[in-house]
This record gives sequence, structure tokens and C-alpha cells, in this order.
Amino acid sequence: MSLLSPTLLARLERLQLTSRHRLAGRFGGEHRSTRYGNSIDFADFRQYHPGDDYRRIDYHVLARLDQVLIKLYEADDEVVTRVLIDTSGSMATGGKLELCKRLAAAVGFVALVNHDVVTLHTFPKTERPPRFVGKSASPMMFDALSRLEPGGVTPFAEATAHLLERPGPPGITVVFSDLLTTQWESLVRLRARGSDLVIIHVLAEVDMRPPLAGDLELQDREDLRTVLVSLTPDAIRSYEERGLRFRRDIAARCHSIGAAYVPVMAHDDPEDLLFHSWVASGVLR
Repeated sequence: MSLLSPTLLARLERLQLTSRHRLAGRFGGEHRSTRYGNSIDFADFRQYHPGDDYRRIDYHVLARLDQVLIKLYEADDEVVTRVLIDTSGSMATGGKLELCKRLAAAVGFVALVNHDVVTLHTFPKTERPPRFVGKSASPMMFDALSRLEPGGVTPFAEATAHLLERPGPPGITVVFSDLLTTQWESLVRLRARGSDLVIIHVLAEVDMRPPLAGDLELQDREDLRTVLVSLTPDAIRSYEERGLRFRRDIAARCHSIGAAYVPVMAHDDPEDLLFHSWVASGVLR
């Protein structure tokens, strides 16, 4: 099954990932940079130096202040969009990984259309993350996403360290995960290199409200350990309350470091998320 329909791809071409912070890239792209360049957005003045483009001289300032100043403009830079997808065993529950693959395909396509580089990372980690450049690379990116399968544990700290070791400019890092691990806070380190960070927190209904009751033996989907539990009404109510606090804590932590936090349920409609919720929250524009 195709991850994204042709109709959806046509609509996505009108969108762009939002940079919450200034980013310095290397080539001409669509994001505001820490450098000055050739866009139409005025940034500052500086003294004229021999060899500067005389067309940038502000003649109004020259006439008024008798100073030869040139106008500086925002640079529009290419950035690297790093897509990090949780492919651990828990992502098999409730269609979480399938939704993540579709949303990641949309994010990657938007980045490629806007002349950004896209790299695809997973945890468990990808030793040689594939790199995609240009809209023509979209089919290869979709194919790589389609082949992702859930399995294994969630080594958040290891995956974060591996991504931070990769060379390249800061860029935008978009993480797709259910964050069902005690190591989830290690992801905040991804802001350390100056990257924009977007956390897409994907949960299934069963994660928040387990349809179980009574005395049970449960098996962990990642490390296969078993545990005996007694799910009384009070225990289920306590679990649901802890789940809500869990989401609030992650949202607060992301806000404290300037990262975007986007909660998503596995049954949500991808198009509604992309064109309504994500635009309204500033992830896309």
C-alpha cells in the first residue's frame, strides 16, 4: 500500500516545515539562517566596503546622514531534516508505526520539495542512515520507510548519541515515538547541537486505556519479560491518571528546552493532522 496518495502529495507541496530557531545551512534553501544573504527580508545595515554590491547602498541614509551603508538581508538556507523513527517492539501496538511511517513520509516530502536534505534514522539505531536530496528522491525515501518493521527494545540514549555523532549542520530533527521507556528524556539532548526539535508523541488507545481486567500474566513486547498483575478498577484508574501525567511531563520538558511537542493518537487521520492540527500548532506552514 502506498504511504501517501498523489492527491495528498500535491497538497503537501504547498507546505513547509517551520524553523523555530535560526538555522545555518550551506546552500540556498527555504529557511531563515544566521547568515546574511539574498532574500527580501531586511536584517541590518553595515558600512560599505570596496567590492560590495553598490545596488545595496541605502541612498536615503546617505542623503540624510552622509554615511555609505549597505542593506543586509536574511539568508535563505538549505537545512538537514533528520527523521528519527522508533521501530521498537512497542510500536507494533495499535498501528502506531504505520501512522508514523505515513507522517514521516509527509514530513520528508515537504522537506525535499523545499530543497532540504533528509536523513532517515531509527532506533534501534541505523548504522548508515540513508540520505535523500531533491523531490526526485521521494520514491526512494517512501520505499525505505515502507520497509521499516517493529522489533526489539528502545535504546533511546544510544540512538540519541548516535545521531549527535553524525556530521552536518544543526537542521531540524523530527522524532516519532511512543516514548514508552524511562530513557525518553535523553531525547532532549538533540537540542544540544542547535537543532530545531519536534517530538511527535504517538500513542494507541490501548496504551492509555487498556481493555483488560482481572489477574493476568502480561508479556513485554520488547524484552519479552513477563509480569503478574491484578487489574482492579482502582488499578486501571491509577494507570490512566499516570498516563495523563506522563504526557504532561513530556510536554513540559519539551517546552522548557524550546522543542515542539505534538501528541498524536494512532487512530488519528493523517491529513487532518497535517493540514489542521500541525499547521495550527506551527509545525508546518
